[in-house]
Amino acid sequence: MILSSMTGFARATGTTGPVQWAWEVRSVNGRGLDVRLRVPNGLESVGEVARTALQKTLTRGQCQLSLNLTRPETRARVRINEALLAELAAATARVPRPEGLAPASLDGLLGIRGVIESEDEPAAESDSLAHDLAEGVVRLVADLVEARRAEGRQLRAIIEGQLVAMSRLRQAAEACPGRQPEAVKARLSASIAVLMEAGGLDPDRLHQEAVLIAAKADVREELDRLSAHLDSVGELLAKGGAIGRKLDFLAQELGREANTLCAKAGDIALSRIGLDLKAVVEQFREQVQNVE
Repeated sequence: MILSSMTGFARATGTTGPVQWAWEVRSVNGRGLDVRLRVPNGLESVGEVARTALQKTLTRGQCQLSLNLTRPETRARVRINEALLAELAAATARVPRPEGLAPASLDGLLGIRGVIESEDEPAAESDSLAHDLAEGVVRLVADLVEARRAEGRQLRAIIEGQLVAMSRLRQAAEACPGRQPEAVKARLSASIAVLMEAGGLDPDRLHQEAVLIAAKADVREELDRLSAHLDSVGELLAKGGAIGRKLDFLAQELGREANTLCAKAGDIALSRIGLDLKAVVEQFREQVQNVE
């Protein structure tokens, strides 16, 4: 089944009229789903559409979503209000001009507010731009999902290899000669013999203590729980989907059992197996933190 990583990148570009646009989204690991948005002023509604599309598709990860627009340079267009200019010229001609006052000049009349008007070219934003941006979001989300799945396929191969390694170490611990009853009995008998030579110890009491120590040193329960957890990992991998949280929990449980195995191991060989198991479990934990 499909396994997705939380790491991915996607980009969708297009051109609408004179405007070139580009959606970009980057996703990394996160406890939950967090989509952060950056869009130009006036396009907040389109940005929210993109945010919603990601929220409906993904379950975990920190996403940085941005939209960049490139517009051609706009030139201000100048228009002379000829009707107003004509009225001003006629008015100055009708008004008696005081002696010593020069007649109104054209540049003076053009300086009057409203005679010269400047118009910027129409903004590129339009319904067609919003439509194209929305279609770009669809492509963007699909490409991000595919990028995360491609990363997930690589993660699956790594995790499955670690699962095999943990299973082999668990089997090695199961078959370790040092945990067999005869080996345990031999170690305890040797210890008891040393204590008995020291004298002053009750043989019956010493025997009872030896039985308790042997019971505490038994790692049967740890091996059984390890087997159950490893089976659960295999089932989750077969199921696929958003299983990252469950895998992370199982990694913690596997680490706990490996630690206990090392603590209870009374044999050097078994202790080494436990340490190797702890190392693989830690690698497993690091990888599953990337799974959605």
